[in-house]
Amino acid sequence: MKNIIIVCAGLFMLLTGCKRDEYYRDGGKANPDFPGDMFQYLEAKPVPFDTIAQIVKLAGLESTFHTVDFTFFAPDDDVIKRTIGNAKIRGSLNEFLFSVGRDTVKKLSDIDSLIWRKYLERYMFKGVNRLKDYSQIDLDLQNQYPGALYYSYSGDVSNIGVIYGDANKVRYIGPRSLIISYVYDINNAQNAVFRTYISSSDIKPKNGVVHTLQYNGAYFGFNPDDFFIEVYNTGLHSSE
Repeated sequence: MKNIIIVCAGLFMLLTGCKRDEYYRDGGKANPDFPGDMFQYLEAKPVPFDTIAQIVKLAGLESTFHTVDFTFFAPDDDVIKRTIGNAKIRGSLNEFLFSVGRDTVKKLSDIDSLIWRKYLERYMFKGVNRLKDYSQIDLDLQNQYPGALYYSYSGDVSNIGVIYGDANKVRYIGPRSLIISYVYDINNAQNAVFRTYISSSDIKPKNGVVHTLQYNGAYFGFNPDDFFIEVYNTGLHSSE
C-alpha cells in the first residue's frame, strides 16, 4: 500500500511538473505582430504616438505608412513636446524663436509640411530590418564592433547596431538591444553623439517593422539645431 502511495505521488508530481514546465516554456511571450498597417499601429497607440501620427499626416507620408514596407525608429510624443516647448522652456524651439523676435509655434501645422517630412524621414529606413539583421556595436570598442551605417529616407546617415549585454561576468552573452546614433559628420562617423536606445524592437505591423525609441531627453530630428534653424529660415504659417 505504501509503495502504491509513493508511485501515485510520483506520478502526480510528474504530471504537474510537465504542466509547470509547459507554463514556463509558453508563458510570457509578447506577440510582436500587429493586425494592421504601420499608420494604424500609431493610431492604435495614442499614448505615446498621437502627435507622431498627426505629423505623419502633416508630412504627407500617410500613404507611405499605410502601404510601403520600411523600418521606422519611432520617436514618441514627448520628443515633439520637448522640441517645440514654449518661450520659457530652455532649449526649445519656441524659446529660440521668442529670443530672436519671431512668432512662436501655436499648433503643429504652423511648421511647413516639408520640414516635418524631412525630419520625420530621418527615422525611416528602406527595407524591413529586425534586431537580428543588425550587426554588433560596442561603444567602448567600436574599432572591433562598429555597428553599420545606414542612409535614411532623408538622405542622412545613422549608425545602427546591437549592443550585446554581459551575463554572469561573461561578455556578450546577455540581453541584446538596439541603438541608433545620428551621424552629423560622415567623415567622423564613430563619434556620433546623438544616440538613442530602443525600448521595444521588432514590432511587426502588416507593412514594415517598428522600433520604438527610449525616452532619454532627445529632440526631434536628433540634432535640434538643424530643426530650429530650418524653421527659422522658412518661417511659420499663419496661426489664424
